[in-house]
Amino acid sequence: MNRYFFSKLVPPRPSFAQDMTDEERRLMGEHVVYWTSLAEKGVALLFGPVADPKGTYGICVSQVENEEDISRITANDPVIRSGLNFRFETYPMPNLVRSR
Repeated sequence: MNRYFFSKLVPPRPSFAQDMTDEERRLMGEHVVYWTSLAEKGVALLFGPVADPKGTYGICVSQVENEEDISRITANDPVIRSGLNFRFETYPMPNLVRSR
């Protein structure tokens, strides 16, 4: 049985979207490729940036079999593996309503 999770990608600083370095921009490209691949497999149901005036961040809703799967998936994101102080906050979604 699939479980659903909401993940928020918190960048290293609130101004990240306005002042990312070339290396960070490259990593964000790898991040998009990574999550696009997961979307094509039906794991990531949706993902993208949120233009919060307090600081842009990313969100994702995923469907996986268990909490270990989402932990592994977020840990393998290129921006997390980079060690550049990105982090995910991930929460279970006990009741997900989806349109078809």
